[in-house]
Amino acid sequence: MRYLVRHGLTGLSLRPLAKAVGASPRVLLYYFGSKEKMVVEVLAEVRQRQRASYAGVKAASFAEECRRVWKQMSADDSEPLFRLFFEAYGMALRRPGVYKEFLRATIEDWLQLIAEPLCRKGHTRRSARAFATVVLDGLRGFMLDYCTTHDRKRVDRAVDLWLGALDAMRPERKEA
Repeated sequence: MRYLVRHGLTGLSLRPLAKAVGASPRVLLYYFGSKEKMVVEVLAEVRQRQRASYAGVKAASFAEECRRVWKQMSADDSEPLFRLFFEAYGMALRRPGVYKEFLRATIEDWLQLIAEPLCRKGHTRRSARAFATVVLDGLRGFMLDYCTTHDRKRVDRAVDLWLGALDAMRPERKEA
């Protein structure tokens, strides 16, 4: 994972990767099955670690929770992980058959993480997933902008405006 975060996916060759991790290309292929499957597994591990770090966030409002997550996401040490994610996302969109599971999980895992607490609070699954989509796509869009521009003031101001709107949105509740 550290190697991919440092070197990226473009032009990834198993030989230098294997040398860096103290293995052979053959061992990597035996263990993962293919370079593409290895990338999918590494990205799943990154996603799992991120989910674990964000799962403990509890705040008075959804906007406050998102603000805390944004601070974690936009921290200097998180940026390399997001650069890897965005690179992988673009690659997967070009080859959806190969990266089908990554594309599914990178949306569904996060929608589930965000929507589940809303469903437990009595919101309909449909409205909870729609609201989760607003949250997920907002955070990812802001992170993509930040990784591209490093314009902290502008992006943080935009996040503040978006967070103000989040608390005004009310997902539909189930009928009692």
